[in-house]
Amino acid sequence: MSGLLKSPPGDRHRLPVLALVWMILLLCPFWIPYIGGYTSLGTRILVLGLAAMSLNFLIGFTGIVSFGHAAYFGLGVYGCGLILRYVTGSTPLGLVAGMLLGGLAGTAVGALITKRRGIYFAMVTIAFQQIFYFIAYKWNGLTGGFDGLRGFTRANLDLGFTTINIINNDYAFYYFVLFVFAIAVGIMGLVLRSPFGRTLLAIRENERRARFLGINIERHIWLAFTLSAFFISIAGGLYALLNNFADPSSLYTDLSGELVIMCVLGGIRVFWGPLLGAALYVVLQDYISSHTVNWMFFVGLIFVVVVMFFPRGLLGMLRRRSEA
Repeated sequence: MSGLLKSPPGDRHRLPVLALVWMILLLCPFWIPYIGGYTSLGTRILVLGLAAMSLNFLIGFTGIVSFGHAAYFGLGVYGCGLILRYVTGSTPLGLVAGMLLGGLAGTAVGALITKRRGIYFAMVTIAFQQIFYFIAYKWNGLTGGFDGLRGFTRANLDLGFTTINIINNDYAFYYFVLFVFAIAVGIMGLVLRSPFGRTLLAIRENERRARFLGINIERHIWLAFTLSAFFISIAGGLYALLNNFADPSSLYTDLSGELVIMCVLGGIRVFWGPLLGAALYVVLQDYISSHTVNWMFFVGLIFVVVVMFFPRGLLGMLRRRSEA
């Protein structure tokens, strides 16, 4: 059991990797135009990268598969949008509201399904996702129904001594999203490196042995599900701020599938893998869709190639080679 809880062999490379990742993210608005991108594309990568890393917290580090996690992403979108539309124009309060709505919903759902395993767990997550989707789709008076929720926009950040323009300044909004991303990812990393996080790894590797040692499996899975829902709801709130719009598609099964694809592309057992997967997916989607409406065919083909030849994901493959 101690072998399951020790630090991975690649830990010696952690600081250089961290420095490289944050350097790339900090300089993104300056280098992304040279590869045909734009600042808002970098912001979208950060948002979906956080969503994929949140899902990977459950899949890659706990060993529990959810195909309905877009539900809490979408609730984060609507929570933020509803506060900005009907209550207050405060960007931070909208973000907090989205996090609470999605996170608390995930807490309630997790408490109901933690005794399920395998395909049964995955199917129940899809069922709850469809419930939330149906509510958003049919509640026209509050959510706008099929047409979505409009009439709100992110507000500038008033710090007292200065105001940061995140409405018309894409650079400022990117760094605001990066700041929130850094806090969320930092907390996620601390949790995974804590005794609780090591226990999740033990459950992933051998649930029966972990239970034999006295670990309350259901409680730990519920807590992991709850934390994952809170993290992905933050990404949902940022998504609402990015688009100034909320619609039922953010709650739909397609998005859950896309998030799983991002995790697999980058590597589900590597902390930064889903961020790389999100970057690849978003860039490929943006580039290929500008040339053909059949962009999903080509993205799917790339996904099949990665699964067949790089089953650990792209970053997982690189990590394995560095450890060899």
